[in-house]
Amino acid sequence: MAWNKPRPDVDQDMLPFWDGLKEHQLMLMRCKVCGAYYWPAAYCRFHDNEPFFGSMEWVPTSGRGKVFTFGVTYQVFHPGFAEEVPFVYALIELDEGPMFGTRILDIEADEVRVGLPVQIGFLDVPEEGFTLPMAYPVKAG
Repeated sequence: MAWNKPRPDVDQDMLPFWDGLKEHQLMLMRCKVCGAYYWPAAYCRFHDNEPFFGSMEWVPTSGRGKVFTFGVTYQVFHPGFAEEVPFVYALIELDEGPMFGTRILDIEADEVRVGLPVQIGFLDVPEEGFTLPMAYPVKAG
C-alpha cells in the first residue's frame, strides 16, 4: 500500500537520528563532557560547548521509558490518518532522561495511562526510504 501520510522532514543535523532508525536503533545526543542526553539535537545546558556540536555525539539508547502524558486523537487533520482513529500520541520520558513524542501502538486508547512502561519500536516504510519511531507497551512477564 502506498504511503499516504506526511513524510518526515529530515535535515542535516538530524540525519544520524533518522539513519539510526533505519538500523532499528533510537539515537539521542549525549554530551561528551558530562554525559547528559538530549532530544532533539541540542547543546549541553550544563557548561560551555564547542562550536558545531563538537561537545556532543549521537549514541544508541535503550529506547525504554514511561508515558509522561498523552492525548487521544479522535479527529484527524490529514486524510491519511482517517482509518486510524482513535489513536494515542504520547510524551515518553525515556530512561536516559529526555522526553520523546510519538504514537503508542498495540494498545487500546482507553488502556493507556501515565507511567505505562513502553519500548520504542520501529515502523519501516521501505517504499519511501524511512523508518518511524513508535512506542509499544512493555508486556508484563
